[in-house]
Amino acid sequence: MKTILVPTEQHDLMRSTLQTALLLARQFDSYIEGFALFPAMVELYALDSGVPLPIEVKEHDAEMAKQARSLFETFMNDQGVARSKATSPSLSFDWLDGAPDGDAFVGSYGRVFDVIVLGRAGGGRRSRPSVATIEAALFEAGRPVLIAAPSPPRQIGENILIAWNCSTEQARTTALAMPLLQRASRVTVLTIQGGTVPGPSGEQLARYLERNGVRSEPITVAPEGRSTGEAILAKATALGCDLLIKGAYTQSRLRQMMFGGATRHILANATLPVLMAH
Repeated sequence: MKTILVPTEQHDLMRSTLQTALLLARQFDSYIEGFALFPAMVELYALDSGVPLPIEVKEHDAEMAKQARSLFETFMNDQGVARSKATSPSLSFDWLDGAPDGDAFVGSYGRVFDVIVLGRAGGGRRSRPSVATIEAALFEAGRPVLIAAPSPPRQIGENILIAWNCSTEQARTTALAMPLLQRASRVTVLTIQGGTVPGPSGEQLARYLERNGVRSEPITVAPEGRSTGEAILAKATALGCDLLIKGAYTQSRLRQMMFGGATRHILANATLPVLMAH
C-alpha cells in the first residue's frame, strides 16, 4: 500500500479521513496524493416543461479548490510529512491540480493507486461525502477503498475483523487487505449465521490466511434479531477492533437500496475504519 489517494472536500469528516490516510501511510512509508473533489453538475427543472437542464457548477470551484488544497496541505505540513514529486520509497505527499469535477474521476484516477481513502457517507442525498463517491471508487477503480470513521482513529490495523460471508467480493477484499493482515497483532474471521452465500467456511479462510503468514481466529455468531450489518458492527465493537475488512455489495446496489443490506448499513453506521472492495 505504497500509494494512497485522498479526494478532498470541505466537510466535517475530512480531518478523520486525512488522519486515517496518514496512519496507513506511516505503516508502509506511502505517498499520499490529494485533489479537490466537486459534484459534476446540478439539475434544474424548467417550470413549464419539467425537463431537466444540466448546468455546470463553476462559480465556486476555484475558491473551493483553494480551500480543499489548503486543508490537505496544512494537515500534512502540521504532521511533518514531506512534500515530494519523486518516486522515492518514503512517506511523502503532493497535490493534483486541475482534477475534473465529478465522482467518476475518483474511480478512474484511483486505478493507479493502491488504496483510496474516503469519509463515511453522510445521511442525506446531497450530503458530503456521498454514497455516490464511494460507489464510484468501489465499482470503477478496481482498488480497495478505506472508509474513515467519523472520529479520527488513534491506530489502524492492529486488531482486524474480517466479515466473512463466503462471497467473491469478500475473497477479493481479503486478498487486497493482505499487507495489513500480515502486520496485524490480532485477526478474527467472523461469520454471521444466515448472512452468507455458498462458499468456503470461515475455518477454511483461516487456513488460507495461516498459509500466508496470518494467524486468525474463526468465529460464528447468531444475529440475535439483528441485521447482518448490525451484528458485524456489534462484534467489531465487542472485540475492540480498529479495522473491518468487508466485501462491498454482494447483493446488487438496487436490492440494497430497496431492502437494505450489510454494505449500506456499514457505510452509514460504522464507527471504525472499514476497508472495502467489490
